[in-house]
Amino acid sequence: MLCLFAESFKPAGPKLPLSNKKPVSIIICAKNEADNLEQNLPAILAQRYSNDAGNVLYEVIVVNDGSTDRTGAVLDELIKQHVHLWVVNIPAAEERTFPGKKYALGKGVFHASHEFLLLTDADCRPSSESWLEEMVKPLHEGKEIVAGYGGYKYGPGLLNAFIRWETLHTFFQYSSYAFAGIPYMAVGRNMACTKAAFEKARQSAAWTKLPSGDDDLLVNAVADASNIAIVSDQTAFTISAAKNTWGDWIKQKQRHLSTGKYYKTKTKMLLGLYALSHALVWLSFIILIFTPFYRPALLAMGFRCFAYWGAWLFQAQRLKEKKLVLWFPLFDLGWMIYNFAFLPYISWKNKKQWK
Repeated sequence: MLCLFAESFKPAGPKLPLSNKKPVSIIICAKNEADNLEQNLPAILAQRYSNDAGNVLYEVIVVNDGSTDRTGAVLDELIKQHVHLWVVNIPAAEERTFPGKKYALGKGVFHASHEFLLLTDADCRPSSESWLEEMVKPLHEGKEIVAGYGGYKYGPGLLNAFIRWETLHTFFQYSSYAFAGIPYMAVGRNMACTKAAFEKARQSAAWTKLPSGDDDLLVNAVADASNIAIVSDQTAFTISAAKNTWGDWIKQKQRHLSTGKYYKTKTKMLLGLYALSHALVWLSFIILIFTPFYRPALLAMGFRCFAYWGAWLFQAQRLKEKKLVLWFPLFDLGWMIYNFAFLPYISWKNKKQWK
């Protein structure tokens, strides 16, 4: 099941009236992220989101989670230049009540001054100065969770292309499910929520199971058909650098996919059926082309690919990923291999480390 809803890609609406804007806390958890903070944090601190008097109406909280690199020094320098930047330092030896990133994130939320939270990572750069405003608009309208698009920078090579393709596929899938009334995930690189929603998720039984996965677990614990919004306007993206080696990417995906086993039963069944049907389509086609039924097989697969890749082309253009078009045939088949390769982490294994 991969429903692609055109309505999920509506252009950005009018700006929020100054008098209606509510303050926002942006929270970033950082562990040995000196270089990323130097490159990306200034763009987050430069968001256009102010009150009637022209004063910034948001704070940025960076949680320095026991870093041993230059993270502390970088933050100290930026604090001198930005009065709306705050740093929460966690000593490496501090005892933790939650595993991994969740402890750092909880610290950031505890120190947040505002009810509206916008979450991102140190390696993410907003696509525009309107990122903050676009991401929190649905919160002003009564939503509790907002899922945005966290893309990756274009780079040469097969790995970069597949990472970007898989990111697109994941966004299409979880945004479609959300519009169908079955929300199940978001990406911590670019999501917003209310503080009340975060606290509710933190009380859920699954919260302590993994060092990361706070984004998916929050959606599964709190989201329903009416309280989540999908924001896909190009001014509201975050952009990150993709992993440079297959080994690093595999470790990242093992951590991301470990959350899937804690999804609701209905969601797991639907996602499983989609992956199974996708695999059966390709396996059946490969078998049939070596039989007397190869002509009907070619015709059926041609029709399927025309419709499927056509939908992909439309959405890839919307999300500024037109360069992926030539990779569609290879990655369509490759996604079957991807599912088999990561099945242990989807089904039963947990990735224990955050970093």
